[in-house]
Amino acid sequence: MEPAKISDLEEVYGNLVSAILGFAGITLFILLLVGGFKFITSGGDPKAVEGARKTISYAIMGLVVLLLSFLVLVLIKAITGVDVTQFKIVL
Repeated sequence: MEPAKISDLEEVYGNLVSAILGFAGITLFILLLVGGFKFITSGGDPKAVEGARKTISYAIMGLVVLLLSFLVLVLIKAITGVDVTQFKIVL
């Protein structure tokens, strides 16, 4: 077995970011489902409907923030030519 190298951090970091983004996407999807379920089962109760709307709104806002953050990174790459979406160790 070969000892770990500093360049292995690139792969670890890439896997970690992918896992976090995947977890965030799954969480937002579940929150949308929960909000929809709350909305359907509210029975016309104004407080329950408001709670369901807040859950759905927060999930959509989280999705928008996630997408905008990625778009900012792509915009930085387009303007500067530096690919900040890839983690590279330069020695």
